[in-house]
This record gives sequence, structure tokens and C-alpha cells, in this order.
Amino acid sequence: MKGAANSKPIPPFFDKFSIKEALAEARISLENISDSPALDAELLLANCLKKNQTYLHTWPEIILNTAQQECFKKHLEKRLNDYPVAYLLGEQAFWTLDLIVTPDVLIPRPETELLVETALNKISHIKQPRILDLGTGSGAIALAIASERPDALLIACDSSNAVLKVARQNAIRNKLDNRIEFIQSNWFANIQADQQQSFDLIVSNPPYISPDDPHLSQTIRHEPRTALAAENNGMADIEIIIKNSITYLKPKSYLIIEHGYDQAKLSQQLFLQNNYINIESYKDLNKIQRITLGCSL
Repeated sequence: MKGAANSKPIPPFFDKFSIKEALAEARISLENISDSPALDAELLLANCLKKNQTYLHTWPEIILNTAQQECFKKHLEKRLNDYPVAYLLGEQAFWTLDLIVTPDVLIPRPETELLVETALNKISHIKQPRILDLGTGSGAIALAIASERPDALLIACDSSNAVLKVARQNAIRNKLDNRIEFIQSNWFANIQADQQQSFDLIVSNPPYISPDDPHLSQTIRHEPRTALAAENNGMADIEIIIKNSITYLKPKSYLIIEHGYDQAKLSQQLFLQNNYINIESYKDLNKIQRITLGCSL
């Protein structure tokens, strides 16, 4: 993501400002703030017009009315301050799902789909697998798994009621609300004792950025810090999850964790120290080691 320091001012909006002209001016304004200025401009304008992107290209000479101009201007003002497009639109695509996103939740990233793919592979031979999603956020991981495995029994937890409200809305939106149990829990705090050694799979995309990482005050500063940063150079929550998951996994079952670009070796060491076997790290599409997994004895 580019910085906002050299972004160009928002263009003036006139009484006869067409879709084509609005997009052209917005694209120029966003060039120094976004890696995809044309796409950003189209998504934001389509949102204000309550139309899809095809409409913009089909009717480029349509003149924006006052309300549409004002909406687009407000969107651009926020975007020029690095405010995420997903929050402005109120939604984000992930896997095959359309998810509601608010500033209460982390915006799902394409990289996290690797975790979903790996999880589905690890439970492919299990009928009615029991799965725990720790720190579910928007519900992206749990919902993606549920959408592919109608027989799966899923529990998704998060420490925040506001976050769980979004996750439940996403479950309803994607017609998966009868497939997942949502629990307020700070990691394992409210996971019941009778659920120990009951899961075929545990998955998590926990906070893993160091609190002093400069990115926290730059491109991702609008996203919830509690979902991003963890103590001990970003490893504190990963350590908690690895140490405790072994108690809740059935024999020969997997824990899969997403982590930072430089945390694969540290994560592997934690898995090894806590008696997991078959420990592996997988690279995402950017060739970055993105997830690490281990199997219980």
C-alpha cells in the first residue's frame, strides 16, 4: 500500500460531472495512496450509485446528482486517509462468501484462504469433523469451512461481543447460521472442560504483529489493534494457542495457525516444545511462509 503524503486533492464536483469524468479525476487523486486506484474509484462510485461496476462502463455519460457527488466525495476523503475500501463498502469477498465488515473486525485477506484450503485437506477423511475457530473475527475461516463441509460441527469464538455480532450476521447472510455455534471467549477461557480432547481440528488467525511495528501507525491503522498486535514480538497469542490446543485435540488431529512472514521457525519450535508431530509450514501465493501446523499424538 502506498503512503498518503503525496496524494492529490479531491477534484471539484460540478453540476454536470459524468461517471466517466468522476472516475478519471478520482483515479488521479488516488494514484499515490492506492495500488489499485482505478478499481478503488469504481468500487466507491458504484457503491454511491447503488449499481455494479458494469453499469459504470455501460453508462459513462450519466451525470451524477448532488447526493451521489457528496457520497463519492466523502468516500474519497476517507480513502485518501488510507481508510480501507472494505470498510467504506461495508463488505469484503472471502473464499466464495460475501462478508459484512465493520471497523470492529479485521478485513479478511486472500492469504488466509491458504489456511482454509489446508484445513479442508486435513479433515477430508473425517465424517462430521468437530472444529474450533479461535478468534473468529468476521467469521471468515469458520464460514468458509462450513460452506464446504455441511457435515462439520463448528464452534467459533472471539473475546468481543461486537465482533461476534458481525460474525453472526455473516452466518445469517450466507445461510450458515444453523451450522456454527458462536461463543464469547478469550481463547480457551469459555471453552468447556467437557470439550477437551474433542476437536478434530483447531484453526486460528490470531494477532501476530509486534506492538512496535511501524505498519500499525500506517496502512493498517484503521483496523482493530487488538486483532493485529500481540506482545513478545507478536508471538504471545500464538504461544497461548499452541500450548493449550493440545489439550482440546483428539489424537492425530491438527492445529493450524496463520502467522507473520518471519514467524514460521518460532512457531515450529513452539509446536515441537509442546509435543506436536508432523510439523510443517506452508507458503502463500506470495511465497511467504504464512501458516504452520502440527498434529497431536
